[in-house]
Amino acid sequence: MSAAGVAVVARGWSWRHAGRARRAVRELDLDIAAGERVLLLGASGSGKSTLLQGLAGLLGGAEEGDEGGRLLVDGAPPVQRRHRIGMVLQNPDSQVILSRVGDDVAFGMENFNVERQAIWPRVRRALDAVGLALPLRRETARLSGGQQQRLALAGVLAMNPGLILLDEPTANLDPAGVLEVRDAVAAAVAQSGATLVVVEHRTEVWLPVVDRVVVLGADGELIADGAPADVIGTQRELLTRAGVWVPGVELPAIARAAAVGAPLLHTADLTVGYPAGPPTPINDIEISRGATTVVSGANGSGKSTLALTLGGLLPPRAGRVRADAELSPAVDRREPIAWRSRELLTRIGSVFQNPEHQFLTGSVRDELACGPRALGRDATTVAQLCDGLLERLRLTGLADANPYTLSGGEQRRLSVATILATQPELIVLDEPTFGQDRTTWTELVRLLAEIVEAGTAVVAVTHDLLFAELLADRHIELPTPDATETR
Repeated sequence: MSAAGVAVVARGWSWRHAGRARRAVRELDLDIAAGERVLLLGASGSGKSTLLQGLAGLLGGAEEGDEGGRLLVDGAPPVQRRHRIGMVLQNPDSQVILSRVGDDVAFGMENFNVERQAIWPRVRRALDAVGLALPLRRETARLSGGQQQRLALAGVLAMNPGLILLDEPTANLDPAGVLEVRDAVAAAVAQSGATLVVVEHRTEVWLPVVDRVVVLGADGELIADGAPADVIGTQRELLTRAGVWVPGVELPAIARAAAVGAPLLHTADLTVGYPAGPPTPINDIEISRGATTVVSGANGSGKSTLALTLGGLLPPRAGRVRADAELSPAVDRREPIAWRSRELLTRIGSVFQNPEHQFLTGSVRDELACGPRALGRDATTVAQLCDGLLERLRLTGLADANPYTLSGGEQRRLSVATILATQPELIVLDEPTFGQDRTTWTELVRLLAEIVEAGTAVVAVTHDLLFAELLADRHIELPTPDATETR
């Protein structure tokens, strides 16, 4: 595969997802020269991911949406240039294809008839470049979300494409991993001359390695385009209103009164992990009403596994998770893993790392109403709950949309809202601020601060240092996995 960069041309290009009244991208005119490195910014839901999927030739036909205008890659429709395009999707879980790490990285090269003797050296170089120090035979099902993200990027870099499209490639990575992956991308682009378009809310991280910033507005229209210093320096107010994380612009004040209450859940001699994976011992934890417990740590350290275990969705490998009387009245079993789903529903609500894993219905409103209806709430109460959450989390205009057509940030807000709708005593959140622009991040964090102040307990697994700084009453840092477990 040729490594030279390719040009991108959009002329009046628009796309509207099937069943959506508003176009995701509207009448876009854009030229990207071969070899340019572009940071694509904009509010959550402004069409950034849609544009990347269009450039990758992944939007499908008329049954999936309505297309207007022209979009060309290397002078042809993207579907005719797929051998020149590599993309990391917003949800890396959906990009894992084969059961072993090495085979998954090799898959794209094999499909494009790269000579076999060249494939495996490229696989190893790509894995080294993204810092994924795993054996080639490691099962992909055992990878954490951050490791999946590195794996997807390794698969793209190994193909040596002319156009690299990255949709929030560092969203699930620990802080050290963010810089490692950014630098790997920058080095690969510098060596190959490939064109790069990257979507990220981490504006400050990517500015040093791009030469152009393109900003989409809330309606999918182009609102800013130019050199990074010009766009960021001269249009700070416009970008801030559009939800862009502009470096140096302070957030509105977010405060709450600390009022830690009665214990709800505690652990003793706990070890977490899947049966086929390495065990992770956890120091004893006590989770109390009106407190936020933040869990952080390197990718693969067991954060998501701990979240599932605390949420009563995964049995402990050893030790126990036990509910205090405050959380389990009228339930004679104190271990959440033994509770029925209805018993969990008002006691512990869990938001998964991948929001798509918990959607059950065909519309945003029905998704929000699902839990309250299961609890027997009357129609008026359900409607009031749904309307309030839709408004607060900026989802009102999407009430009738299919959850699977939402952007990643919109899906994350919906997944949090579905748990809030059941009003549990304890909420366990895995990466709650993933995919959020500055505006929606602020609204989400304010909402969580309010429910904690009202007495709800929150456990949040996150790499978001600002979230932890503002909300953490207790901070659990899981140790980096032993190198012998990852090789």
